[in-house]
Amino acid sequence: MLVLTDEQKVTCRAEFRTAAGNLARVDGVPEWSANDPNSVLKVTASADGLSAVVESTGVIGQAQVQVVADADLGGDKREVTGVLDVEVKPAEAVSAIVVPGAPEIKT
Repeated sequence: MLVLTDEQKVTCRAEFRTAAGNLARVDGVPEWSANDPNSVLKVTASADGLSAVVESTGVIGQAQVQVVADADLGGDKREVTGVLDVEVKPAEAVSAIVVPGAPEIKT
């Protein structure tokens, strides 16, 4: 599972592999999406579909990123799907700042 804070984004790549683990081509442009009923993630695919930017929206929760492609290089269509579980947590404080108020006259 990938963990992001509500202030982060990440670029994900799609890799398609054969049963032997070798890289494989797919037909057409892969499609990216988020299985995300709570609007935790925004997914923006690259033009070639081989990568996507996954961005937290500021909502805390869990979702899945999916990439779907056509594995059949011929005329038929056979979908292959990749899934990444993502959890978005609140960002933690990493610094402290002392902010002074306006100076006042002592009484």
